[in-house]
Amino acid sequence: MASSYEKFQRRRLISSYFSVILSIFLVLFLLGSLGLFVIHSEKISNNFKEEIPMSIYFKDEANDTILKSFETSLSKEVYIKSYEFISKENAATNNKDIVGEDFLEFLGMNPLPNSFDIHLKGNYVQADSLRKIETKFKENNLISEVIYDKKLVDMANENIKKISFWILVISGFFTLISMLLINSSLRLSVFSKRFIIKTMQMVGATKSFIRRPFIYTSMKLGVVGAVLAIIALIGMIFYIDGLFPSLGIASDYLSMGIVFVSIFAFGILIALISTFFATQRFLNLRTDDLY
Repeated sequence: MASSYEKFQRRRLISSYFSVILSIFLVLFLLGSLGLFVIHSEKISNNFKEEIPMSIYFKDEANDTILKSFETSLSKEVYIKSYEFISKENAATNNKDIVGEDFLEFLGMNPLPNSFDIHLKGNYVQADSLRKIETKFKENNLISEVIYDKKLVDMANENIKKISFWILVISGFFTLISMLLINSSLRLSVFSKRFIIKTMQMVGATKSFIRRPFIYTSMKLGVVGAVLAIIALIGMIFYIDGLFPSLGIASDYLSMGIVFVSIFAFGILIALISTFFATQRFLNLRTDDLY
């Protein structure tokens, strides 16, 4: 019977430890993911905004020399991320691929203009900056039109601000929930040993002596949960980096280091604090209250 009881207790203990590690792992992984998103939020928003093109169309009077000169000036501008020259012939070919028929056959001419598709750096994809850039380009008399999606730019900037705000709110909410969840799991772990605590107390053991092994054990569980969360985050980072290599998340070692160290420290700290208060509660209980 004693052997069966010991096995039962061992299984309960392992189950309790597993639930604590799982709780710490899930919470720290979620917080780490939110932390990485907050750190890279500006980079993510800039990457999205840099995909919004600005198209510059030239009049037929603009010859190759003028177009080359304009291209040279673009390469020197600090607000330009990338640009592509689209000749009249390439524009006609692209239109044929989209429409499915060659409009040159029945028009007898190519009405499409030479143009440049420009992608600006994310910091400059703002309404005020775009207006200034548009005005500057229109000073060139050989430019017929400067087109970009103004509504999409406004929508992008507005939604990015909203998303950033709610991410901060959600991060704070989950931080609070994480502390409560981990604290609850550790309290259950200590609760299963409440009789051992009271027995040690009855034979004269001090509170600090009784508390010490529980704190050490919970800190070890916190370390295991934090390490598992870090491993999962590394996998997630390389997966996202494969999908969006332009973000360069996997090569930002400083940000990863800050998040990983914070997760590791938080896992140990919350385990230590939760166990301290949990053991303190049972140390102060009367024997009758243990049941």
